[in-house]
Amino acid sequence: MDAFGQIAILSEEVLTAIALVFARVAAAVGLMPGFGSSLLPMRVRLGVAVAFTMIVWPMVPNAAGVALLPGIVIEIIVGITLGLSVRMLVMALQFAGSIAAQSTSLAQLLGPGAMPDPMPAIGALLTLSGVTLALILGLHIRIAEALVLSYELIPAGRLPAAGEIAEWGISRTGHAITLGLTLAAPFVVVALAYNIALGAINRAMPQLMVAFIGAPAITGASILLMLMAAPAILVRWNELLADVLAAPFALLP
Repeated sequence: MDAFGQIAILSEEVLTAIALVFARVAAAVGLMPGFGSSLLPMRVRLGVAVAFTMIVWPMVPNAAGVALLPGIVIEIIVGITLGLSVRMLVMALQFAGSIAAQSTSLAQLLGPGAMPDPMPAIGALLTLSGVTLALILGLHIRIAEALVLSYELIPAGRLPAAGEIAEWGISRTGHAITLGLTLAAPFVVVALAYNIALGAINRAMPQLMVAFIGAPAITGASILLMLMAAPAILVRWNELLADVLAAPFALLP
């Protein structure tokens, strides 16, 4: 009976640790690109969360002494924070696509796109391509490493201070907006040059219907620019994704 009692105590500690790890992992993976997409069925996303839990749990420190219910709430908050650090990058890519589409009159090209979030076709194309490239380059390994690293930065059962979370959130939001504007800069420059040229032509030849000439020109130039700029945009975005997963709670300039 004493042996059974010791086994029960050990089982309770193990199950508590697994539950705490699952709370953080599920909250984080639910916001990760690819694995947390709403295009995937709920059962698939749950299976992914369980798989990451089985990978992360043996490598995290012991969570002894952490109360189960308060610990789960804290772990969910930490997991959401970790997932948002990556989700901000996806939002930056969507933001860049929206700016590019609005600047070059391609907002309605090819319909609503293949992503669940409503966005222009360029944003859907960039987002889907970026996530696909990240998955090919081993996103699952990077996510597992980030989850394990998060326990070194924020141990199980420790809730970060509200001031730290606020400062981190402001930094990440500003970085996402700046990144979106930077990635869309080639399209903004082309649109500015197009509108200046169109105004000059209209000024010189008022009788000419410049819109009939300019609309096909900007559409063709935008598609060509997308062909040339998309590889560089996606490579740069994946480099930033790797940096964020390597230091998910770091403050960005």
